[in-house]
Amino acid sequence: MSATRKWFGGSRVAGGPAEFDVVVLGGGAAGLTASGVAASFGAKTLLVERARLGGDCTWTGCIPSKALLKAAKVAHAMRRAARYGLADHAPDVDTRRVMAHVRAVRQGVYEHADAPPIFEAMGVEVRAGRARFVDPHTVAVAAEGGDEMPFRARYVIVATGARPSVPPIEGLDRVPALTSESVFELEEVPRRLLIVGGGPVGCELAQAFCRLGARVTVAQRARHLLPGDDPELTEALRRALEGEGVECLLGAEVRRVANDAGAVRATIAAAGGTTEVVADAILLAVGRRPNVEGLGLEAAGVGYADRGIAVDDRCRTSARHVFACGDVTGRYQFTHMSEHMAKVAVTNAVLGLPSKVDARYVPRCTFTDPELAHVGASEADLVARGVRFDVYRFPYDKLDRAIADGETTGLVKVLATRPGGRILGASVLGAAAGELIGELAVAMRNGVTLRRLADTIHPYPTYGLGVRRAADQWYVRKRSKALVRVLRFVFGYRGLVRDFDPDEIV
Repeated sequence: MSATRKWFGGSRVAGGPAEFDVVVLGGGAAGLTASGVAASFGAKTLLVERARLGGDCTWTGCIPSKALLKAAKVAHAMRRAARYGLADHAPDVDTRRVMAHVRAVRQGVYEHADAPPIFEAMGVEVRAGRARFVDPHTVAVAAEGGDEMPFRARYVIVATGARPSVPPIEGLDRVPALTSESVFELEEVPRRLLIVGGGPVGCELAQAFCRLGARVTVAQRARHLLPGDDPELTEALRRALEGEGVECLLGAEVRRVANDAGAVRATIAAAGGTTEVVADAILLAVGRRPNVEGLGLEAAGVGYADRGIAVDDRCRTSARHVFACGDVTGRYQFTHMSEHMAKVAVTNAVLGLPSKVDARYVPRCTFTDPELAHVGASEADLVARGVRFDVYRFPYDKLDRAIADGETTGLVKVLATRPGGRILGASVLGAAAGELIGELAVAMRNGVTLRRLADTIHPYPTYGLGVRRAADQWYVRKRSKALVRVLRFVFGYRGLVRDFDPDEIV
């Protein structure tokens, strides 16, 4: 064999860096998906992760937060058992056991879905360490306490994720502050908790800790919780949270914090003036920053900014052989979109097929109780674009399954074209909203109109029936008084001819 051979337009000296078709940087949702798909297509694949595989979703996001929310929901249900003909019972909340349970759940998910042997069995080589570009096709990996080892890559997929942002609050560097990366390591729930930020993380953890016995205050800079969602539904959610004891300060900015005999004293400015909140802990939930530091992106010719690595709709960076996906791009902050982007990146890199990110029908859900989910355009979007549309609603207090379960807070709200009934956007507040929004996303992506949804048989009694009942309202509005009069005349019918109010639920 020759001592040198052509490789990626250059040459490799025998005994030089190991070669891979694909090197994936980052072992979170995007990186795991990318490496698994690449290996399944026959590409020799290396996956590099500096910590544990699983990333934010498994360790500090989706999984632990849902486990915590479930424990809190059980405690809440015990307190309200009389609603179901049982005796109310104040739960004996051992928060040490609750937090241990949360950590056990995420460990279980890691072991059956994310652990290195699972990916090694797929043909992926997994290495622990910090990675950086040395040149466009060479990545150096430094293991803990070890030397750097270089690897050559035909394609590189950057999926290093993001981390919680730290807002510029005076005095924050002098008080212990929690983020999603540290909150699940708590041994006990704080007695008083101040949460900075009223987005999905802030709202979910506010309700969970409140239900577990904490006195929770949320300071939200915007005028609404979850400002990207439907204002009508976010207002209903705010009322639900405040009804459980969460204090929501809207249009409020935390100006400074100070240590007060072991507690945190926060000065908060709002429309009504300035107030002070004393808490045992402060939790920062104000967004995320991409993990781009130390990657040596300049050496690979990869462009990036504060928001993240710039990619096109094929997840390609400014370097044609380097792709990026997931939170590190700053484009989306959802696990499901990280996985979708990873598939797009691998399809373009490994197969050379022109796959693009589908950003038109991205569903999202905040898993409070009630849940709040959305897909497609909002009313404000459509009004700004001058689109003519109708709004169709069906409230949970008319949905039989919700009535049976005692979960009557909620609303299915669908925006559709006039008069065809093509779905432009939808929001759902209520139990199982995340499941319902999936059906609406499928309908939107495949051009299923409200008429076809209404004509589709849904099982009874289910929450999903709420989608069909919302679609039924399209039929109600399309009913013609003139047609009814003709039918009365032709067949001799004797029923009433009446108008339905546009806001009337039938």
